[in-house]
Amino acid sequence: MSGLIETRTTEQYGWSVIRDEPSLHVELRGGGESTMLLLHGGGVGGWMWNPFAGHLTSKYQLLVPDLPGHDRSAAVPYVSHDETLAKLVAIIQEHASEPVVVVGFSLGAQLAVLLAARFPELVRSVAVISAQAKPTRFQSATLSMLRVAAPLAKNERFARLQAKELFIPDSLIDDYLRTSRGISAETLLASVGENMRFAVPTRWASFPGRSLILAGDKERPVMKASASYLASSHARSELEIVEGCGHGIPLQRPEWLANRLEAWMR
Repeated sequence: MSGLIETRTTEQYGWSVIRDEPSLHVELRGGGESTMLLLHGGGVGGWMWNPFAGHLTSKYQLLVPDLPGHDRSAAVPYVSHDETLAKLVAIIQEHASEPVVVVGFSLGAQLAVLLAARFPELVRSVAVISAQAKPTRFQSATLSMLRVAAPLAKNERFARLQAKELFIPDSLIDDYLRTSRGISAETLLASVGENMRFAVPTRWASFPGRSLILAGDKERPVMKASASYLASSHARSELEIVEGCGHGIPLQRPEWLANRLEAWMR
């Protein structure tokens, strides 16, 4: 990988760009001895972690990539979980001298499970937030409908309605609109297809670190069932169904999540 090619700091969050290459755009915050990798959900970007990160008090170095096909990584289409995993492993190996804490939401939560299961030497502990862990029925029909609806993602009025469903705060609406405009049909279909096909890997049960499994009590039944299954499949797991939350815990309750994770990590 090449060296630093751009540095940018924002007044509100203090993010600094450490990688903006043809693979993935990655941002860094903080300089603590321990590293936390934050993996966003589908259809958004690394910016979704800004409210959460603003409430963290521990001295963590935060690594926040835009996943393939999303926001500033839009030029690199999402192909598969496996291909994305290889890119995430490279990021960890370059920027962390010790195993990292991985926090993933939705699509990113599935990737977090895969990282822990397949690369336990790189992952100290993992927080899995709203990961679907049971394959969806009627996948072909769902993807066919999605293929027809994909152009709507670039329609601002439709995107604003979607933002409300995803609990995007007003402070991040411009980021969401920019991300929606940049997502290709190829990325949308590939990422959603991988999400629907995802099954818990066998090696998840033998992950030696700790796991925290979260889901909102207002999420679809499959999401709560998935959380229970992930927790029961890993002996060193802690499960919590978060009261009053839908599919958007990091954006609905960022301060609570920061406090919960810090208490769990201690």
